[in-house]
Amino acid sequence: MPTYSTDPFYALADPNRRVILMLMRKEKRSINTLATHFEVSRPAVSKHIKVLHEAGFLHYEDVGRERFCGLNPDGFNGVKEWEKRKRTWKPGGSR
Repeated sequence: MPTYSTDPFYALADPNRRVILMLMRKEKRSINTLATHFEVSRPAVSKHIKVLHEAGFLHYEDVGRERFCGLNPDGFNGVKEWEKRKRTWKPGGSR
């Protein structure tokens, strides 16, 4: 069972974190670039990114003084597996 900090559903529960993932669909982005899309502080964006990283959705790449984030496709496996199991559930709670 995932811990609080690695639970993918906890990471996806916040709308800001979902926006971060959507912004990174096509390319890696620096934390500073991501922060420009939000009306919260850069440290707040960094905290959201840390939660996504700990849950396995992102990886970091340091380039000079900038930290870039990219999507980790394997990070979505837990959610995909849950969705696959959910499809086998039957009405009334039996599985």
